[in-house]
Amino acid sequence: MIGNELTALNIADLQSLLRSREVSSREVINALRERIEAVDGDIGAYLSLDIEAAMKEAEHANVDLPLGGVPIAIKDVINVMDQPCTCASRILNGYRAPYDATVIQKLRAAGAIPFGKTNLDEFAMGSSTENSAAKSTRNPWDLSRVPGGSSGGSAAAVAADEAFGALGSDTGGSIRQPAALCGVVGLKPTYGRVSRFGLVAFASSLDQIGPITKTVRDAALIMNAIAGHDPLDSTSLDELVPDYVAGLGKDLRGARLGVPKEYMIEGIDPQVRAAIDAVVKQLNSLGAEIIEVSLPSTEYAVAAYYIIATAEASANLARFDGVRYGYRAENPKDVLDLYGRTREEGFGPEVKRRIILGTYVLSSGYYDAYYLRAQKVRELIRRDFASAFEKVDALISPTSPVTAFKLGERVTDPLQMYLADIFTIAANLAGICGISIPCGFAELNGHRLPIGLQLLGKPLDEAGILQIASGYEQSTEWHKARPPILSRLPKH
Repeated sequence: MIGNELTALNIADLQSLLRSREVSSREVINALRERIEAVDGDIGAYLSLDIEAAMKEAEHANVDLPLGGVPIAIKDVINVMDQPCTCASRILNGYRAPYDATVIQKLRAAGAIPFGKTNLDEFAMGSSTENSAAKSTRNPWDLSRVPGGSSGGSAAAVAADEAFGALGSDTGGSIRQPAALCGVVGLKPTYGRVSRFGLVAFASSLDQIGPITKTVRDAALIMNAIAGHDPLDSTSLDELVPDYVAGLGKDLRGARLGVPKEYMIEGIDPQVRAAIDAVVKQLNSLGAEIIEVSLPSTEYAVAAYYIIATAEASANLARFDGVRYGYRAENPKDVLDLYGRTREEGFGPEVKRRIILGTYVLSSGYYDAYYLRAQKVRELIRRDFASAFEKVDALISPTSPVTAFKLGERVTDPLQMYLADIFTIAANLAGICGISIPCGFAELNGHRLPIGLQLLGKPLDEAGILQIASGYEQSTEWHKARPPILSRLPKH
């Protein structure tokens, strides 16, 4: 099998070849290296690669393990021992992780090979991967457009066949939204289902690590490896982990799916709305019952999210002061000058904006007026979901109200950028699980731009939304479409 054909495989198909010894893990790494050399100059998905380290792991790969010999790209906000962990920020330029995050330990235990660190919005703060201090990542479907964010590097790498699967982190939609814009699958687990130990924190009560893959089955395979209790993470849930793959393939007859009326609002791209309408008809034809539900507190979700997230970010990022690690301002006059100039020179504009806003809402005069009130709204949003899930098994909506927007289009308008996550934010506030899967395309100026369907599930019901997502996926061809950039690759 030639390199281009090999890297186009999903994880499940790659496993078959590895286990039958038709290809070796070293050949897989080599094929990925060639693919990255061919296209990543255009895409910009990776921040760093250590092919030598990956080859060493490939030599000893046990392909009979659940993910044996499979390379998995890692968002550069997750610690991989001896690899860079820059969070796409100047303040951590040159920093290397002294340990493996728990998810990396679990991937290795399942036989996977952590492969490369992918680009992101600085400290995962953004919806387009344009806030990276290193470079912007481009959407494989149209190089003039963003891949989404903050896990845009991971999503673009998977879409462009530069990775078989990847890990991202989701604070307000940062796995699901780039997955939607790049035409791949992105799963945000229930808060606490996957350990956050070794994830550089943005907003500790919202962050969650999850997979970005080519198919729903691949997402289930990675979830089998990374889910579970971790004593090193005090927010980790000590709950039994089901076999997420085992439930795939069941039909959807009898499933009750809710359409929140607050999510089908004005401002949604007409082609996105048409795609979701088609999804509803398709799911209904597969035997699912479609029920309209209400989430009345939805209109407050974006405001509550940006108060809570920025407050937690201002506290979490206080540790980056130039004293212990990372960037340090030169020739400081005193300690205060060291702190001030290190943070001024090390952080980018969006990170500074959120630190300032977070510090403001936590200040003594405004804590009750903003932060405390936002926490009360968060509880209302959680109750809305709990009430809806008494009537339905899962909720369906667009992942993003629009398809991928142009590079630079929203950089100077932070409010428009923040609204890109309007349908994903509430799930993080409520701590529930969600998945985005491809459900169609919009045609725009000669380009086909992917559209994502979001399924939201009850807490700890990843198996349920994976089953529904798989049923829909197998009844359509959307997940098989490939970006046009791949046709420009060199032939072997």
